[in-house]
Amino acid sequence: MPKKVDPEARRHEVAEAVFRVTRRDGLEHASLRNVAAEAGLAVGSVRHYFEGQTDIMIFAMRHFVDRVGARLLEHVRDRPGPGASADRHVAAFEAALAELLPLDAERREETEVWLAFTVSARTREELRPYAERLYDQTRELVHKVLTAAERTGVLRDGVDADTETERLYALVDGLALHSVLQPGRLDAEGLRAALRRHLDEIMPRAAGR
Repeated sequence: MPKKVDPEARRHEVAEAVFRVTRRDGLEHASLRNVAAEAGLAVGSVRHYFEGQTDIMIFAMRHFVDRVGARLLEHVRDRPGPGASADRHVAAFEAALAELLPLDAERREETEVWLAFTVSARTREELRPYAERLYDQTRELVHKVLTAAERTGVLRDGVDADTETERLYALVDGLALHSVLQPGRLDAEGLRAALRRHLDEIMPRAAGR
């Protein structure tokens, strides 16, 4: 009897293969044939789940946002209860935002793939709407952290969550970009220190922890 295949699981396998090919060889080499070979599948099998390379790229970009977003939101959902200290709350928000930084091998790979996608979208019109959506969804994740901090009462008085979302996302985005483009100049501890310094400015009750 033929083995039953979970279509969604197979699509995710292909997305992970796209990540590996993109990181190793560049997005321009993530052809249908190369991705199929990386996933250990026949080209015809991949075509069963995707219409072509563009369809694969779009699904991979969505998979990327879902994977990062799930980790970040897990930190937000699992933050300390109402009676916890401000320091504990801010530490939880910091851990959530750190998911957007290349602090380990997995997150560095994700950042490199994200960069490849966004650069490619500049010249590939069919990918541009999805790159913009990726930006919007990631920005929304940052906004969720800030609004949660506001509800918790640890956001400094006078800080507007909407305006701060743009500033904080620009900081995190810039740190990730510089870390990937200039490896060795800013290590994981440097990334954490820069994020922590900024959070200490907008959540001052956590300063000095």
